[in-house]
Amino acid sequence: DGSGRKMSKSTGNVISPEEVINKYGVEILRLWVASEDYRGDIRLSQEILERLTEAYRRLRNTFRYLLGNLYDFNPLKDSIPYQDLLEIDRWALHRFQELTETIIKAYKRFEFHSIYQAIYNFCVLTLSSLYLDVLKDRLYTTVFNSKERRSAQTALNEILEGLVRFVAPIIPFTADEVWGYLPNKEMPISVHAGLFIPVKEEFKDSSLVKRWELLLNIRKEITKALELARKDKIIGHSLDAAVSLALPQDLLKELKEYRDELRSVCIVSAVDL
Repeated sequence: DGSGRKMSKSTGNVISPEEVINKYGVEILRLWVASEDYRGDIRLSQEILERLTEAYRRLRNTFRYLLGNLYDFNPLKDSIPYQDLLEIDRWALHRFQELTETIIKAYKRFEFHSIYQAIYNFCVLTLSSLYLDVLKDRLYTTVFNSKERRSAQTALNEILEGLVRFVAPIIPFTADEVWGYLPNKEMPISVHAGLFIPVKEEFKDSSLVKRWELLLNIRKEITKALELARKDKIIGHSLDAAVSLALPQDLLKELKEYRDELRSVCIVSAVDL
């Protein structure tokens, strides 16, 4: 059970698969199986299942966000060449190649718990808490067929088409449901008829990632300051703020050409270097 005790009827701590399916659904049962490391003691409790239900909701919401922002995107006509994508979109694609490498290796080793954890962390930390948050302004306010919006959609579609394949062996019903709404209508009839998309080396750019790690670290510090200002009721939304950065001269010189990107990723009205 959740405390590491052996399940038995006499103890009254047995949770049957039927019970889990009836209360939470079969996808949660599958997610639980995938999330546990079968090489050690496997634990199960209502608390663990509630936690996995919340994790499933987050994964599902990530797919909903991706699909919801691709409703007017045809990847066969609207995709932007990689070299023309905005830098943060190329950063996201690099991160997705890293995830792809991890997932494919883990599937070969049958390390399903590692797959679940890697996908969950990517969806919650890399996408929802960072990349998708930064994209909102560009997706919602720029002209529908502008380069800026199409650049974001190109990256989102690339991530979506790969991600749905990775979750298919774990939550197959959800994956097939997502697959039915993919903007590319020339795909196989089911996600289970497709293959994993291998790592695309052309989407990897170490020097770009290094630059963006600096920008994102600055974003982290700015976000902390904004939260304090919001708590003290100095600002309501981050867009109410203009940020002035005091940095060493060499960093200021390096960041000068990224003023607009900093404003965008920090979701503020202005950045003064």
